[in-house]
This record gives sequence, C-alpha cells and structure tokens, in this order.
Amino acid sequence: MQQAGELLSSIFGFDEFRPGQAEIVSAVAAGRNTLAIMPTGGGKSLCFQLPALLRDGVTIVISPLIALMRDQVRSLREAGVEAGALTSGNTDEETEGVFQALDEGRLKLLYMAPERLASGGTLTLLKRIGASLIAVDEAHCVSQWGHDFRPDYLRIGELRRALRVPLAAFTATADEETRAEIVTRLFDGQPPETFLRGFDRPNIRLAFEAKDQPRRQILAFAAARRGQSGIVYCGTRAKTETIAAALREDHHAACFYHGGMEAEARREVEARFQREDGLIVVATVAFGMGIDKPDIRWVAHADLPKSIEGYYQEIGRAGRDGAPADTLTLYGADDIRLRRSQIDEGLAPPERKAADHARLNALLGLAEATACRRQRLLSYFGDASGPCGNCDLCAAPPELFDGTEAVRMALSAILRTGESFGVMHLVDVLRGETTDKVRERSHDQLPTFGIGRARPKGEWQAVFRQMMGHDLVRPDPERHGALRMTEAARPILRGEAAITLRRDTLRASSGPVVRMMVSDEDAPLLSALKAKRRALAEAARVPAYVIFPDRTLIEMAERRPVTLDEMARVNGVGAKKLESYGAAFLEVISGAVERVHPTRMKLAGSPAGALFDQLLNAQADLARGADGTAKPLSCTHSTLRRIAETRPATLADLERIGGMGEQKIDRFGTRFLQILAEG
Repeated sequence: MQQAGELLSSIFGFDEFRPGQAEIVSAVAAGRNTLAIMPTGGGKSLCFQLPALLRDGVTIVISPLIALMRDQVRSLREAGVEAGALTSGNTDEETEGVFQALDEGRLKLLYMAPERLASGGTLTLLKRIGASLIAVDEAHCVSQWGHDFRPDYLRIGELRRALRVPLAAFTATADEETRAEIVTRLFDGQPPETFLRGFDRPNIRLAFEAKDQPRRQILAFAAARRGQSGIVYCGTRAKTETIAAALREDHHAACFYHGGMEAEARREVEARFQREDGLIVVATVAFGMGIDKPDIRWVAHADLPKSIEGYYQEIGRAGRDGAPADTLTLYGADDIRLRRSQIDEGLAPPERKAADHARLNALLGLAEATACRRQRLLSYFGDASGPCGNCDLCAAPPELFDGTEAVRMALSAILRTGESFGVMHLVDVLRGETTDKVRERSHDQLPTFGIGRARPKGEWQAVFRQMMGHDLVRPDPERHGALRMTEAARPILRGEAAITLRRDTLRASSGPVVRMMVSDEDAPLLSALKAKRRALAEAARVPAYVIFPDRTLIEMAERRPVTLDEMARVNGVGAKKLESYGAAFLEVISGAVERVHPTRMKLAGSPAGALFDQLLNAQADLARGADGTAKPLSCTHSTLRRIAETRPATLADLERIGGMGEQKIDRFGTRFLQILAEG
C-alpha cells in the first residue's frame, strides 16, 4: 500500500485515507471481487479511481448519469489523470478524443452508462482496449426492489463473465434485501469481499418539522443560511416554481428544476449550480443524483420523500466535503395520504406494495421519532449508534405524553363512523362540533361525539398525523382517502398496548442554528479565496469545486500557507493542482509569491524538497570552491532532485547519479553527503 499512499498524496492531495478506504483500495487493486457500502460523501469514487492507477489496463466505470460521469472525468483530468467518458452527451470531438486516447494506451479510466452495454460493439471494444476491472457506481440500481431500479444494470453481470475480470460494486443506500440482490445479479451469487462501512454522516444535522405554513418555514430556513449553496426538494413541479420565486423575492439567488423543463434549460440550471457559490435550486427529485458538488451546505424537503432510502440519498447530497451541513424535512397528514395512495394505486404486485409501505413506515417512524433521529435512521440500515448530539431531538428533547387514551378515542371515532371519513370530520365529532355534515349523518348521536372537547383542534390534528406516522391508520383510496384502522392499532384499542406521542410537534420551531464554516477572523480571507476560485473556474469553464472544494479553501484560510511547500500540505492540493493554482492562491493569502523552479515544484511538500533546498544552497556556497577563487561549477536542478530523492550514502553512490562527474564529486561530494546524513 506504500505506492497507493504516494498516489493518494501526489495525485489526489490527501495525507491519509478516510476511515475504511485503505482496505477497500487494497482489495480492488488486488483484483478481488468487491462490494463496498459506504455513506454518500465517504469517498467511494477514490476507492476505484486509485486502484485504476495501480493496475495495468483500463478500468471501466459503469455510472448512471451523464452529469456525474462528466464531473468525475473533469476532476480526474484536473488532477493529472487520463480519463474519459463515452456518453450520449459527448460531442463528436470528445468521442474522437476518447478513442484516440484508448488507441494510444493513455486512458486509465473509461466511464460509460449501463445503457451502452446493449450496443453490440461495446464488448468488442472493451476486449480490444484491455479492460482489466469493472467498477459499478450506484450498484443499488440493479435491485428491482430498490428505489432507483435501472434495467440496463442487469447486463453488468454478463459483461463481467464475458471479460473475465474482477468487479467492484459501490453504493450508499442498500439495505440487506438490496445487498443480497446485488450479490445475485452482479456476482452470480458468489459472495464478494464485502465492506460495510456504515451509513453515518455525522457532519449532517437531521431535523424534521410538522408543516405549519410550509413556505414560511422554508424561507426562514434559507434565510438563516444566506449565501450558502442549498437544495429544496418539492413533491410537484408547480411548487418548485412558486418556492423559487418566493426565495428570489427574499433576495436569494434561486432557480427551479423539474422534468417538465426543456433539456437545455435543465442543463443551464445544473451548470449554474456547479459554477456559482450560494445558489439555491428548488427541484423535484430528478435533480441532484448527477451533481458531484461537494460543498452543498443544506438540503430541505418541502414535502415528505417517498422512502427512507430516497430521503437518505437526497440529504446525502449535502456536506460531501465533510464540513457541517444542515437538513430540514417538512411533513404533514396530506403528505402521508399522498404517499400511501401512490403505493396503493400503483400497479405493483401485493408483495411489492407491502415492501413499499414498510419503507414508508420507516421514514414516518423517523419523522415522528421521540429520541435521537440518527439512532433510528442508522438502525434501519443495520448500524448501531448512540445519541448523536447532531439532530433536532438531541438538541431539544421533545416533550412526550401518554397518548394511549387519545388514540383510543380517535380509533373509536373512526370505527363508529364506518371508516368512511377523513381527519377534519373526525376531529369535529371528537370535539362535539355540530356542523352540517355531522348533523346530516347523525354523528352527534354517537357515543364518541364530544368526548375529546378538552383537546384543541390543532392537537387532535397532530394526534391523527402521528397515528398515520405510526401506521395505526391508513387512508383508503377506495373511499377517497377516508381513514381505516390497521392491525397494528388493535392492541391499543383493546387496552393491550400503550403509545407515547410528542407534544413538541404541535409547537412552532424555535428556529435553526447555523454553524459558521470558519471563524470571524478567517471569514474575509475565505471569501477572497472563493472569489479567486470562481474567477479561475469561469476562465477554465469548469465547476468551482473542480479547482478546489470548500474544505480545501477553509484549510487554506485557517492555516494561511506562505510557501508552496506549506501549500502542498493542505488537504486536496495534489502535485498537478499545486503547479496549476498554488501561486495564484498564495498571492491571495500573502500578497506575494515565491518563484520556484519547475524541478523544485515537483518536490513541494515532500521531505526531499527541504533536502533539495539545502543542496542548492551548499552548491551556491561552493560554486567557486572553498576559497572562492576556483572556476565556477554547478549541478543541474534535475541532478539535485535525484540526489534529494535517492539519498546516496557514499561518494561511490553519489558518483553513480547522472550529472555527477569527478570534478563535481571533488567540489560538492563531502558537503552533499553531510547534508544527506543530517537530513
């Protein structure tokens, strides 16, 4: 793994692997079939990109979205890695460039969409170019029971068998059932070396709120994070447009995105989001999967997501750089009714509907949780966790009450009205409201009429919403959404079980807490670094984070490097980026830039760099001999670099280095060896 560590530093600019990466890189590089489940933002892509550089041949990366592939190819090229993509979005020139690089044997990573596997010429091409490894990103797309099924993923197993090469599959959102299907379809049921690196994203703050003027809630959340990049997910196309307009009226940079827009308009929104700092995109779930933007600082859901996997994947787009990020999910009884009816009215077989209801139940359980949300979220994916201290319930534990009596009253009202009515009518019955609808149906004569007068209407609405969240009642699509009791409610109705409900969902939110990315002292410098990054990105026509992600700029602002050696030690600054951008960012930090020979630049940040400087100084001192009268003599920078890197221990070893003749050994040899011994 020594070579892997060297490439990690020199190419990707990182001093060490993130937790779990080193073992996965080792397995993939060794050619072992591998399945890795890692949290979004946990560094999955590096786990196949780095092995591709360690192995002979070309690594084929199967990825689901063009935007995601283009982003990764762009970032790899900026880091000095030969990579390309064959997609339907390529220009003729781009495709020709990829084929030329393949023919010349330069390309190390070739990205393609699973749909391309249907082409008859793909297998022939991959055999011809020496494909030696298949990496599958978003491997959960192979599961027909998952939330993101892509039929063309089913061809990948056949491709692996035809090429007879190892396969490495990666995903962030695979429960036990989905993992089993991945093994069956991609690995022919033969268990690969599996790495389950947990699903926790501790930098992401989790929060849910019951809907209470949802537009106002979203605007307040965004206002507390003004100037930070964020995504607002909405359940309908129309809502994306209205919320985006409201955000603009509140002086935010905001735009909308949905499937009803023209393709060019969608591409423009994607490009703006990648390029601009602080832009908010209000979108349906069609947006985000292909955006590899690491510095999204917050994600809000204006409506309840479809499933816990969908929720986890969508919030996972925030904070991929590891810096703090915030989330907020709004939900209400109408959301629950909509999601239930979508499942019930779908064309899926009964067992699939039951599985979808179970997934929705898991998400509703998270929404109506009474203790740490992260514990509940991680337990769904099979992870154990203590209280996280980074969710709304840990920050402000909810007020709980014994809801057993209230739930039994509500169930009684549902049953005595024939399971034929919705929440508003049932609340009127419980509170003893003599509305026209109540009188027409003689519901004012029921034993349950008025038994809940002591609770305000808002509290009863919250009780019914929590009952739906706990799957005690469901809307019946055949009765226009009327509530019917589930089997889970019978023990409570019979007095055999109790239930605890939350009071805090009935109160207004105390307001979001925003964490600053840097101290007040470093904030002006961070702004200046972002401005420089934006200018460089616009000139190069690449997303800003391809130059450097926020996390790297934050470290620059805090550490304030003043030399290229110090800059090279900042995480995310590899050799190619140091050469391309190091001087520009140093100038922002210190106002002056040291001019460094290109040979010395290649040693920046390494121990050999300091030795090179000492050798160069010693050579200058002895250029005219010890007494300063001899004929000038010097070594080339390349020779000094080889001496610094190889560290010869004797004059004989030193003489074997190219460029060191007898005269130079006599002039510099003893002093050079002394420097090397002391270094």
